[in-house]
Amino acid sequence: METENVVIRHARIIDPSRQLDRVGDILLGNREIAAAGRLGVDRIPDGCKVIDGTGLVASPGFIDLHCHLREPGFEYKETIAAGSKAAAKGGFTTLCAMPNTDPPIDNAAVVEFIQQKARQDSLVRILPIGCVTKERKGHELAEMEELASAGVVAFSDDGDPVYDANLMRLALIYSLDLGLPISNHCQDKSLSCNGVMAEGPVATHLGLDGIPAAAEEAMIARDIALAEATGGRLHVAHLSTGGSVPLVRDAKERGLSVTAEVCPHHLTTTDQWVLGRKGEPAAAAGGLAYDTSTKVYPPLRSQRDVDILVSALAEGVIDCIATDHAPHDLTSKQVTYQEAAFGISVLETALGSLLQLVHTKKLSMGAMVDRLTTGPARVLGESYSDLASLQPGTAADLVLFDPEQEWTVDTSKFESKGKNTPLEGTTLKGRVMATFASGRMVYQAPKLKIEEFRAKV
Repeated sequence: METENVVIRHARIIDPSRQLDRVGDILLGNREIAAAGRLGVDRIPDGCKVIDGTGLVASPGFIDLHCHLREPGFEYKETIAAGSKAAAKGGFTTLCAMPNTDPPIDNAAVVEFIQQKARQDSLVRILPIGCVTKERKGHELAEMEELASAGVVAFSDDGDPVYDANLMRLALIYSLDLGLPISNHCQDKSLSCNGVMAEGPVATHLGLDGIPAAAEEAMIARDIALAEATGGRLHVAHLSTGGSVPLVRDAKERGLSVTAEVCPHHLTTTDQWVLGRKGEPAAAAGGLAYDTSTKVYPPLRSQRDVDILVSALAEGVIDCIATDHAPHDLTSKQVTYQEAAFGISVLETALGSLLQLVHTKKLSMGAMVDRLTTGPARVLGESYSDLASLQPGTAADLVLFDPEQEWTVDTSKFESKGKNTPLEGTTLKGRVMATFASGRMVYQAPKLKIEEFRAKV
């Protein structure tokens, strides 16, 4: 449905870009935010579609800095079309697509292919991320200027680290001229070796090879040192350890151009889930150990790590939340834990997971919205600030959600091709009711009623 004359009434409007948090109305029209505030009935056009937002939260559409859409090359895992439907259902109106595709996003032709597919198939905005190195092999820098001219918004070899320190240094130097961040998958493979989950008592109990926290922290420390030496823009992807937080905090305090993201699963689940406990005491646990849907990189960590990450997110040391949505086909997960692919399908469960932190008062509602909207927009740069605003005149990118609605995760109802989530069967509190992207309603929950306004004569 086009946003020609749609009004959301009596919703709690949260717009971190304007430090706005109050009950009011939002009028959408001509694919833009036409007005926001307390609107009298005289400002509502006759025949306007009306959504009763009582008890609901309206915010800018969520922006995901880190998403795997798999196309081209791995369409059996995900496509731009399916990923965009999952995004719309999850409240995301902008996705930054990671370059570990086949072929990888290391030249202008692949960028143009993704942009064309997005125009044809996507319900939401797709922003490609280009490779740091050619073919993501880590031997030679990609043509970064060509990629920037073609429209990439950042550079990353995600799925693999930029292991060569000199290549990372050169990439950071280029980031200065291009004005685009370098996002590194921080993993020292000489330390992670054959690890499949976090090193610790759970891994020992299950007899699985562990990945030490140092594998992440050592490379973050290296990259921060290189960012300081070059002045380049470093974005640290998917923080997962408590020890990573002071490294980022110190870099920010020293004025370095360093930002960081964290994923919903690293804020709400722990390595105990690999035991099958799903956050419950051992006596109440009903899940199965070695559930491969819990296998993700970076791995699920300890409760201590989770607590530190949540505090750092609330404090603002961590700038934003990114899903690292990593859909897989069934055969990639229905194998042994050692053989299973890393990754979780996240877009459709992100909001419900994150609202756990709000309901338990570990994170304010305003902070959660900020880290999903203006936080990632700031990482992308000033030219993307309108994507995270409900200011009149900006594009009608908006999500409307019910923070109190409970629902049970049923992957058979996922829009994503990836059904790989450890949240299957769990109950979450908080659900998207409607998503508007670039002037269209791209998702409407079955329970959301839309009426037509008729002015009284």
